[in-house]
Amino acid sequence: MPEIQFREALRQAMVEEMQRDENVFLMGEEVGEYNGAYKVSEGMLAKFGPKRVIDTPISEAGFSGIGVGAAMCGLRPIVEFMSWSFTWVAIDQIVNNAANVRYMSGGQFKIPIVFRGGNGIAHQLGATHSHRMESVYARVPGLVVVAPSTPFDAKGLLKSSIRCDDPVIFLESEMMLNDRGEVPDGEYLVPLGVADVKRGGKDVTIISWGKCMKYAVKAAAMLESEGIDAEIIDLRTLRPLDVNTVAESVRKTHRCVVVDEDWPYGGMGAAVLEQVYKHTFDDLDAPIQRVCCEDVPSPYNHYLEIQMQPSPEKVVAAVKEVCYR
Repeated sequence: MPEIQFREALRQAMVEEMQRDENVFLMGEEVGEYNGAYKVSEGMLAKFGPKRVIDTPISEAGFSGIGVGAAMCGLRPIVEFMSWSFTWVAIDQIVNNAANVRYMSGGQFKIPIVFRGGNGIAHQLGATHSHRMESVYARVPGLVVVAPSTPFDAKGLLKSSIRCDDPVIFLESEMMLNDRGEVPDGEYLVPLGVADVKRGGKDVTIISWGKCMKYAVKAAAMLESEGIDAEIIDLRTLRPLDVNTVAESVRKTHRCVVVDEDWPYGGMGAAVLEQVYKHTFDDLDAPIQRVCCEDVPSPYNHYLEIQMQPSPEKVVAAVKEVCYR
């Protein structure tokens, strides 16, 4: 299989779906003339023209609302945010409107819209540009929340998201766009709501998603040299959560560590941890450990920014704790 960048996988997904369905279009800040703030949409304006690749003003509330209206009328918008941190100003459009229109209309309106863009801590963007929005949107009925960790999953999940008749929150990471991975030629889909066992193991289950999967994979390699066999579960979709795959793994290993980029209080990892306890409490041989960010705003200083985030070393320490090593 060819090896491509994460951003290329996202672009392939959008191009293929726009070629397949004339109702699919892309809108957002700098997606057209500038070829995308992070070059995800590079070349798409030339391919599809300004009616299907639409540059918007700097108004997340405005173009999110336009996207919801377009979805109500039968189109399939892909709305790109330069950063999910900027969607605090579009909460009404996403949470009150997109998430609820299908329910409040008694099913008369579908909302086939994908909101996508960079989520989480990147590199020295400061406290206002580094929000992790998983827990904000995953708590809302009516929304689907997706967080891929590989180019393969990114393409397959984005194609499935574009075809979904409910609004999808698609969380990428600016720190992953250069990552390379194998992506097959031709059509394929990755189903929504299905977790993936990225690595089999018997001693402990490490659960993660998105950028933090890198820490989990590196930690598992480090642990292997010390005789600890870690199984890694990539949730891929945070709502709906694939509880069955998670529970099956924890019932096998009897130990669990959750790794996420959120804050400790009220974060996404805490919600996942609660579900693990709910479904596997009697199977656990140790309390679940969670590796997440420190409970502080994201620093601009590079070294402080690194220190406040999860790391492979922190994951290794948590695994050793649950394994009583």
